[in-house]
Amino acid sequence: MSTGPKVLLVDDEPGMLRYIRTLLEVDSYKVETATSGSDALDRVQRGLTPDLVLLDLLMPGIDGLQTLEQLKQLKPSMKVVMLSCVSDTRKVVQAIRLGAQDYLTKPFQKAELDAVIKQCLRADTQPYAGEVEELCDDVFFVASSPAMKKIRAQAALVANVDIPVLLLGESGTGKEVLARLIHKLSQRAHRMFLKVNCAAVPADLLESELFGYEAGAFTGANHPKPGKFELCNKGTILLDEIGEMPPILQAKLLHVLQDQQFSRLGSRNVIKVDVRILAATNINIPEAIANKRLREDLYYRLNAFTLQLPPLRERKDEIPLLLKHFMSRQAEHYARPPLQLSAALMERCLEYPWPGNLRELSNFVKRYLILGDETAAIGELHADSEASTIAAASSSANQSAQGSGGLKSLARSAKDEAEAGAITQALEQTNWNRKQAAVLLKISYKALLYKIRQYGINEPNGNGHHRLSAGA
Repeated sequence: MSTGPKVLLVDDEPGMLRYIRTLLEVDSYKVETATSGSDALDRVQRGLTPDLVLLDLLMPGIDGLQTLEQLKQLKPSMKVVMLSCVSDTRKVVQAIRLGAQDYLTKPFQKAELDAVIKQCLRADTQPYAGEVEELCDDVFFVASSPAMKKIRAQAALVANVDIPVLLLGESGTGKEVLARLIHKLSQRAHRMFLKVNCAAVPADLLESELFGYEAGAFTGANHPKPGKFELCNKGTILLDEIGEMPPILQAKLLHVLQDQQFSRLGSRNVIKVDVRILAATNINIPEAIANKRLREDLYYRLNAFTLQLPPLRERKDEIPLLLKHFMSRQAEHYARPPLQLSAALMERCLEYPWPGNLRELSNFVKRYLILGDETAAIGELHADSEASTIAAASSSANQSAQGSGGLKSLARSAKDEAEAGAITQALEQTNWNRKQAAVLLKISYKALLYKIRQYGINEPNGNGHHRLSAGA
């Protein structure tokens, strides 16, 4: 008698039922079968509680998607794997949205079936623990909160469905990291991943950056140059800040999405590419479409599947893990012993709203590690929090522009002082060697020079003092 997990197998083909049942019973699964969606629903309503449902997609009467939707209504936690003899991308996406755990295309090998079942059942007994998941150098994905565990599970499913994915979320929530996770989990993982920040490249250069150009296409184009799409053929490209792309380029991008082909600037030759496009933005999409900043047809092309990253303030249970990880990584980078995270500091970090999300948290840990002053670190969070609260209250009360500007300046000043202090500390440690200080701070030399001028930081004079103007 079978003593393993209970599987409900739903398929209208008797031969397929016998075949899959034999594969499962060899491994001691307890198998129940149903020949239609309505039969499966009736048995669940009468009390059948399988550990997993293997559900055929194409069945007469109530099809697999309708059965999946009703099963999830009856038992939201039920694990369902879809089976189909055709690989229909639209139906796969719909199944994922309805809550399917995975998807298998017939015919499949026993090893494929075993792997999918074990993965789904393991999720019950060994849920994703929120451990740091390394993606590449200094890039990691953390999913210890329920919201992030769900996003990771959806990313794993959509990774192997070759469709565009739209990544939404506030600045600093980790949209690029999520894009890299999707790439790593996909069949394109061994190919190139490229990111293009549409907001960072001037509009008149973005077209040549994406699509390349021929010699003579414009003044200064002395040699032909391939664009990002050519370089990323067979790989994945992330178009960050897609809402900042000029409308004329959005039309060309739409053509690439539809036909997987384009022409370089100055050329009539058509170049065919196979590139998976991921797009990220933090804009208000309905507003951007209404204001003609984002083409509606492009949005629907990119929106084959959407993943919305929650802000850090909505997943505060991850903050202790993130703090420890940032501290460990940056201590290793700066060759310093990691600092202890006291209960008082941890409590303040949990109370703080982190408007800058993960990016702000990382910079906070960096400043704390370099300065080594816990009191100042806690004070910085208090100042930022109070300034943000006052500024928000001021805005809602519609106070005068002068008063609002002064309060915003107060918030900016608190952050600037902490940054200026970290730069000064790094300069003092390197005996005011700016190149070494830039390496220590993990920023470019040009960025450091800009910050030094911005904050008016000078080398100490004969009295051992230096001029520091954080509000400059």
